[in-house]
Amino acid sequence: MANYYDPQHLKDFGTIGKDAPELWQKFLAWYGAVFADGALSEREKSLIALAVAHAVQCPYCIDAYSTTCLEKGADAAQMTEAVHVAAAIRGGATLVHGVQMCGHVHKLSM
Repeated sequence: MANYYDPQHLKDFGTIGKDAPELWQKFLAWYGAVFADGALSEREKSLIALAVAHAVQCPYCIDAYSTTCLEKGADAAQMTEAVHVAAAIRGGATLVHGVQMCGHVHKLSM
């Protein structure tokens, strides 16, 4: 059985714009501007993107930004640390939502 997420899809990403080329060009312009050197370096932005890719669990983005991070000079230790940051934020977000549960349970228990 083939995987739902086919690594070959990543190389075909550009074809998504064929039926809406104007929107695709706007996306590419914006995307390029976002990832250009600015207050953050391209390397730092790549590490952020890798962490976000893990947080949103996009296998295509994980592959793409793992490659980009290496190309921008990040090493495996930096990339792994970025993934841990994403995991900590995601874990913290899950736990803080426990406050919602506690408040709801408290109201029901009154």
